Order: sequence, then C-alpha cells, then structure tokens
Amino acid sequence: MYEPRANAIDYVEMPSRDLLATRQFFAGLLGWTFQEYGPGYLAFEDGRIAGGFFAAAEAWPDASACPLVVFYSTELEKMRAEAVRLGAELTRDIFAFPGGRRFHFRAPGSGEFAVWSDR
Repeated sequence: MYEPRANAIDYVEMPSRDLLATRQFFAGLLGWTFQEYGPGYLAFEDGRIAGGFFAAAEAWPDASACPLVVFYSTELEKMRAEAVRLGAELTRDIFAFPGGRRFHFRAPGSGEFAVWSDR
C-alpha cells in the first residue's frame, strides 16, 4: 500500500488522450492498479508511488518538452518487447549511456516514457 514520505515526490499526474488505452497498457506492462475518479481521471499505484492520468486533448509530445518518467527493469529486452506488444510506439530503441542502457516509447493514449537497466 502507498505510504507518503516526507521530502520525496509524492504524486505524479500525467495527461492521457485515451484513459482506457493508457490504463490497459500500464496494467499490462507494469501491473499497476487503478481507481477511477469520474470519467476524466484515473489514479494509479505501483506500490512505491501514486499518481494519476487526467483526460486531455493533448498528451506530452516528447521528452524534450516535458519531464521524462523513467522506469527501471532488470530485463530490458523483455520489457521492450512487452511494451511494443501492448501497443507502445518506440521513439528511441535500446541505446547505451554511461551507467546502463535504455529505450524510449510513447504509451497508448499518453506521452513519452523510458525504461533503463544497468544490465
């Protein structure tokens, strides 16, 4: 269960053009649980942080125009394949950077995210 912590990011809200598609994607990819709060808002929990998606005509266009939410995975190639299978659009395929590797994707109905691994 989510417990707020002092001096830490407590909640993240993000836009979605299609709340149902966004919900299905993140439930399938990361196992998030969701709670609906009216027709225009979905709250989520991942066990560590809570947040929500709000209905919007525009989603984050790309990482250069907004904060980039980055997830961690121990199995980067498997996570990439699952993201694509669930409908993500790859915006940057797996690449190396100091400290690891990562890829970027646009989630169905939402904006750009990334997944990194130190493996």
